[in-house]
Amino acid sequence: MKSNPNVLTYQDEVLADGSLRRSFSDGRHEWRRRLPDGRVEWQDSQGYAGVDELLGDGIIKRTFNNGRVIYAREQGYGRTLWHGGRVLTVNQTSFGGRVGTILASMGAGFLLGSLVPPPEFLSPEEEEMLRQKALQQQQTSQGSDGSVGGGSDTDWDSGDNGEQYEPVEQGSEFDGGDMGDLDVGDFG
Repeated sequence: MKSNPNVLTYQDEVLADGSLRRSFSDGRHEWRRRLPDGRVEWQDSQGYAGVDELLGDGIIKRTFNNGRVIYAREQGYGRTLWHGGRVLTVNQTSFGGRVGTILASMGAGFLLGSLVPPPEFLSPEEEEMLRQKALQQQQTSQGSDGSVGGGSDTDWDSGDNGEQYEPVEQGSEFDGGDMGDLDVGDFG
């Protein structure tokens, strides 16, 4: 894992229809809406689209419209690590995200603990185990009245909808120069 990942900050804005517009520090935008099953459907200003799913242990599974899958891992304080640890997104919408940004810019990573990269690949069985773990974690965090209690300061559940963005690293196959085999067709 790269010891000093590229940091990409973003802010969320809830739109009138209940969807979310995410604005990134590099000028990109993403529009997101939560599906009835809890997954998040998204499309971005570069023509990419897909669905994000929060698995257990802070793992996020991003499935592009063409079926390609990548993973990210939440790090706490509104931070999520992508691309094998090369890109760190920081949510500036939430209090924790601003704290995470300040601490990251100060080089205070030692206060937050080391960054743990996401897996490069998970088998269907591993994904299912993580889904079950997420379900158990969700049930444990529910209050006695059935409402979700507490909450955590992650990219996934920050803001009103709290979805996650998969950043594009300059020079990567996703930086817009080479669309590769991505399906950049319509959005759902």
